[in-house]
Amino acid sequence: MNETFYKILPNGVRIVYRQRPSEVVYLGIMVGAGTRDEKEEESGLAHYIEHCVFKGCKPFQNPLSNQGKELTARDIIDQIEGVGGEINAYTTKEETTFYAATPKRYWKRALKLIASMILHPTFPKEETEKEVEVILDEIESYEDSPSELIYDDFESLVFKGHPLARPILGTRKSVRALAKSKSIAQEFMARNYTSDQMVVFAQGDVSLSQLETLTNQLFKDIKAGGTSHTPYDAAPKEHEVRYKKHTHQVHVMLGGLAYPIGHKKQLALYLLNNILGGGSMSSKLNLLLREKKGLVYTIESQYTPLSDTGYWSIYFASDKKDKGECIRLILGQLEAFRKHPISQHQLQKSLQQLHGQMAISSENQENNALAMAKLMLYHGCAPTWEETFRKIAQLTPDDLFDVAQEIFHPSNIYTLIYE
Repeated sequence: MNETFYKILPNGVRIVYRQRPSEVVYLGIMVGAGTRDEKEEESGLAHYIEHCVFKGCKPFQNPLSNQGKELTARDIIDQIEGVGGEINAYTTKEETTFYAATPKRYWKRALKLIASMILHPTFPKEETEKEVEVILDEIESYEDSPSELIYDDFESLVFKGHPLARPILGTRKSVRALAKSKSIAQEFMARNYTSDQMVVFAQGDVSLSQLETLTNQLFKDIKAGGTSHTPYDAAPKEHEVRYKKHTHQVHVMLGGLAYPIGHKKQLALYLLNNILGGGSMSSKLNLLLREKKGLVYTIESQYTPLSDTGYWSIYFASDKKDKGECIRLILGQLEAFRKHPISQHQLQKSLQQLHGQMAISSENQENNALAMAKLMLYHGCAPTWEETFRKIAQLTPDDLFDVAQEIFHPSNIYTLIYE
């Protein structure tokens, strides 16, 4: 049986550990700092830091041994991959996460390395300048994929006027400016990589007391920052935006603002979204637009809750001649949810399907560990998927009807079109 343990160090660093029998340990550090914490002239900085801490760092200094040599980019890779593990990182609008999967005998090495990377990065000039080119290539690759780029542009529409509207990767101009001085990155980390914004997480079969002791050794000198994300207080200005992309297909995204993490209606919207166009071919939109009408190859809906706001979206790509019909059918389905509650029979069928989806998803241990860390960062605890589903199973058709009335209201539907 899996069991979850929590600990808060005196300086505010949080630890969450889920014990499970395994020869592999998933662990890392999640920092509550992302794109929305950048100043206007720092666009792309959080993501740039995520890349550059892999380029060199000072190793953890054990009081009982001498300080070792600085670690190069190759040293960092070899420390984990040399024993068959994997090390990775990612940046979102609100978090930057560094994590590893490693044979359990090497879990201490992995945690020490990740801590060294984010607490003592060296930002070697030659390496960081090369990494700028890598990020520029990443931007170009992203811009060549309209099905991915449209999500960034839709967030820019929904969150216009707020740092959440900025792209995670930054722009070519802003990224080139970041490498001119490592003090830019160091100042951002000093401002945001504080003890109150850090969660150390681990999942596997390790000693909880050893995890707590090592975490305290690594992070005992880190201070709290007392800062938080820039509050969301903006509102979308335009209900429809069009971009000329000269692609074969038209790419369209509809959606609007939604509930933040921890909102009392979050789980109801999560279930409603799954019924609408979640990860199943039996979703309402897939059955209507693809199976019945043959208008699209892909149609999906998503709900993305953030710390103090969130958004929902529907994405599809179609022939240009079918765009109007697709939008009409989608709006009709949203209005149907607002006119009539779903039946109790349909609700039970949807719950059965969701239970299976969540059970299958729970087999992905890497995703489990990352989700556990995020829950700890924003909730202070990390319920299991079974605990979450029990709450979802208590929802009624009226709960979903109430959410549909609010979230799918025409005044909260914004449209972005690539044509």
